Order: sequence, then C-alpha cells, then structure tokens
Amino acid sequence: MANTNDLKELIEAEKKAALLFDEIGKQELICAGKTEAQINKEVYQLAHRLFGIEKYWHKRIVRAGKNTLFPYDENPKNRIVQKNDIVFLDFGPIFEDWEADYGRTYVVGDDPMKLKLKEDIEKAWYRACSFYFSKQNQTGAELYHYCCSLAKEMGWEFGGPIAGHLIGHFPHEKLEKEIKTNYIHPENLISMSSPDASGKPRFWILEIHFVDRQKEIGGFFEQLLIAPNT
Repeated sequence: MANTNDLKELIEAEKKAALLFDEIGKQELICAGKTEAQINKEVYQLAHRLFGIEKYWHKRIVRAGKNTLFPYDENPKNRIVQKNDIVFLDFGPIFEDWEADYGRTYVVGDDPMKLKLKEDIEKAWYRACSFYFSKQNQTGAELYHYCCSLAKEMGWEFGGPIAGHLIGHFPHEKLEKEIKTNYIHPENLISMSSPDASGKPRFWILEIHFVDRQKEIGGFFEQLLIAPNT
C-alpha cells in the first residue's frame, strides 16, 4: 500500500474513534456513581454496536479522580466516579486492521480547576503539534521537552515518561520499551521524520498528560500527529 494511503487510512481510523468519543458524550456514559470498570465495559459495548470493534491494540483505560495521576503503565485500583470529578479515557481501537489511539478528558460537574485542566491539555496539544511541524528533523527528545515546558508554563506538571509513540497498520512496529526511538521520549535523539527499516514514513501519536499532584487530578488528550488542515 502506498505511503499516502497509509496516512489516509490512519486518518479515517481516527475519524471513527472521534465519532465513538462523541457518542460517549451524547449518551452521558461518564457520570458519578459508576466505576471505571463499568464505564470501560459500556464504552466497549458501544464501540461494538457502532463499528463492530472487538480488537484493541493496547489496554483500554478509564481513570477517575486521583487515578488520573497515573501514566499508562500503571494499573491503579478501580475507582468510583464522584460528583465534581475528572475522568479520562484512552482507547486504541482497530478499524479494519488500522490502529487509532484517542484520549479525552471529561469533567463531571463544574469544578473550575478541573475545567481549566481539560482546556489546557487541548490547547497544549495543538501548540505542540504546531511546534513539531515548525521545525524539520525534530527529535523525540525535543518534542518531549517542549511538552514539559508547556505544562510548566500553564501551571501543571507533565505526567508521563513519554509524550507519544508510533502508530500504524496492525500490528505496527512492536513498541519495545527499551527502544526509545519508538517513542516521543527524552532519550530519543533520532529525527521523528526518519523512515522505518523498510524506508517508509513513520506516523506518530502525540499525547498530553498534565497533572497536579497536590490536588490529585490529571488530564489527558491524545490523537494522531498530523499537520493542521491535513
């Protein structure tokens, strides 16, 4: 398959993921009184009804309250969503063998600090995206450190050891944790625009995870790293 078609397929997969997340909001699946596990199950069932999705290329994540502080690799205890809580979802559905990776934050209630966090992570994602495309041959380390600087500028702390990773046709290049060039990571000193082993372009997911450890809240925003207006 041509490289331009690879990107087209990834964009189409993400569009479907976006529709799924829109429907999550419309159906008000995220509300006080439900456990993270219950929401996870209901989102899985919704995705199956809408798109017939059964496969996910990484574990499905629903985190609420202080669990939003934890990065991907952690597996905190199942929590119940509270009134005036913050919740984020991170799902990696597979659409016709093409991977998506989509993350969004939801605020239950009207807590101004949580609403600010939700707004800031989205703003930071688009600023980091613009920063990436403003400079050729940017390394994963440069983009990671820029994301950390955005967190500090906005009054937060960057919550994860990475700010993204490769994405592609399932199963895409295996993301071995010791191979830092597969990640937007502080030790990735290779240009993110460099091709893969077969000479084909690589495509990336950019993820923003901001936290306030004192207030025990975190927010997450994640999607395909593509040039604006693509």
